[in-house]
Amino acid sequence: MTTVYKIVSVPEWRRAEAEGVFRGAAIDLTDGYIHFSSAEQVEETAAKHFAGAPDLLLVSIDAAKLGDALKWEVSRGGALFPHLYAPLSMDAVTRVAPLPLRADGRHDFTGLL
Repeated sequence: MTTVYKIVSVPEWRRAEAEGVFRGAAIDLTDGYIHFSSAEQVEETAAKHFAGAPDLLLVSIDAAKLGDALKWEVSRGGALFPHLYAPLSMDAVTRVAPLPLRADGRHDFTGLL
């Protein structure tokens, strides 16, 4: 199984759970797709876009359940990043876990990937 990851705030995810679907964070709605990261990319994504941010969750998603709406496209540094061109159905989510901050302000991914 290929897993992709989404970093979201607790309020964003609680809203998605209540609605039964995740339509994306503000940046996703602006860009027209939901930004995901691979296991190799997610720590850099956290450092670049979420440095020092508290109350985050790491959502694990089974990429196979996303079908043709998932596209791997060139992004940061020429790397291929997973982008979802549809709302995220909760049935594709395999895990939702707190993403704690370490004392140095970076997020701790121990045991999450």
